[in-house]
Amino acid sequence: MYILKSQRALVVDLFIVGMASIAALVLRENFAIDSGQWLSFVPYLCITLAVAAPILVVFRLNRSIWRFSGLADYVRAVAATALIVIAAVAIGFVVNRLDGVARSLPILQAMVMAVGLVGARVLLRVLHDRRRRADRPDVVSLPSANDTVLLLGWGSVTELFLRSAAEYGNGAVQIAGILSPNARHVGRLVQSTRVLGTPETIAEVIAELDVHGIHVGRVVIATPFDRLSDAARQILLDLEGKTDVRLDFFAERLFGSPDTASYSAEKQSAVSQSISEGPRSDEFGISDQEIKRLLGRPYWRLKRAIDAAVALILLVVLLPVILLVAFVVALDVGLPVLFVQQRPGLRGARFNLYKFRTMGASHSMSGERIPDSGRVSKVGALLRRTRLDELPQLFNILIGDMSFVGPRPLVAREQSADILVRLLVQPGLTGWAQVRGGRDVSVADKTALDVWYVRHASLMLDLKIIAATVPMVVFGERVDRDAVGMAWRELRKLDVRPAMAESGGGAAS
Repeated sequence: MYILKSQRALVVDLFIVGMASIAALVLRENFAIDSGQWLSFVPYLCITLAVAAPILVVFRLNRSIWRFSGLADYVRAVAATALIVIAAVAIGFVVNRLDGVARSLPILQAMVMAVGLVGARVLLRVLHDRRRRADRPDVVSLPSANDTVLLLGWGSVTELFLRSAAEYGNGAVQIAGILSPNARHVGRLVQSTRVLGTPETIAEVIAELDVHGIHVGRVVIATPFDRLSDAARQILLDLEGKTDVRLDFFAERLFGSPDTASYSAEKQSAVSQSISEGPRSDEFGISDQEIKRLLGRPYWRLKRAIDAAVALILLVVLLPVILLVAFVVALDVGLPVLFVQQRPGLRGARFNLYKFRTMGASHSMSGERIPDSGRVSKVGALLRRTRLDELPQLFNILIGDMSFVGPRPLVAREQSADILVRLLVQPGLTGWAQVRGGRDVSVADKTALDVWYVRHASLMLDLKIIAATVPMVVFGERVDRDAVGMAWRELRKLDVRPAMAESGGGAAS
């Protein structure tokens, strides 16, 4: 059965190759083709199809499941397209010196063929994702991560958890690493699990893992809570209170240790303190009726269609620029050229955000950690300044993870479960908070601007934001205090509710 499906996928790909070649000829001749041109084109078409079949098989394009396709599949499709056209031109030149084939035809053929092979896969993936999203309720929440845990502790209880996860976890529990109270253990292995740091460095460790697309959803504490340092306990309380990371007291759950009393008291203190810090849910909580109204607006469907069409065109037009930037990044910071990070998107669903790498290795050859300021090269700084490092996000837009305009996607640890209004729409490559606030305004002001955009999104507003993005890139970011003030005045007039997290707070509890 699998072989039959594989052959069927190959036949469909060959059909796309053939139709793309014909479409290239039609476009090249401006829809005016006589019988002589068709006869001259047929040998080249036959050569193209003949070389395409083995190349498609070698690149394993016939073995991928289109509805689950990803960036790697699209890169292979583009590479296969280039090789098919080069081989067809070479063989055609040997056979009949490309008699009757315009010299510009292969270039146009390659562009149309790449769009066809990639577009068919993207279309099926988008349709599959749309059906999957339609089956989900209109609830905005931060999803629980795959059960990826960070183990805090050292000794027999730590070994017990590792053995239990290996023997009874059935692969459901993924252990990202261990945090040991003793700094001398860093870098060592316990049952093939690496010690990544100490409890005091847990925030840095989680951030570093997040950079590599590994989102820690749970910290398993295999040591009494009150034996940790004051700094470590405070960091753990901050993580649980301000992110979706959960604390799991493994030893105390097993043996009923009374040490949870100190944790409960400290947690209550931390919660009381956090009420006065940063944006609150009652400032950004929109009523259920308002949420239903916003989700039901027809503009979101139009916006998605525009995003997909424009992203596809830009990917084709900017392909030489993308390849050039990838080459420069490979020379500057090495392989891989892409930086991948999981972030919460529409309705809180996580997606992989792609950017070109602008930073070098996090550690020196001697093993010492390099600060972020020392990792960004001059080339990387230029790519960031010109936003060229964000070109791969055109792919995110094409498949529906992002939009051209919307709230910027935050890393999971910065997206509070109490402020989910900004997740009602797809995150954007640029947004109202970027062109009217930038990096110089507070998190609360940015959130207010994002909420204002969600309520007022329209085609004209999106075009205005895109137009404002160009001078922002050229001249730098500037704070528009009038826009910030307008956003806050409107928020205070809304029908708010004190527990915005009702629809998604369970994910962080």
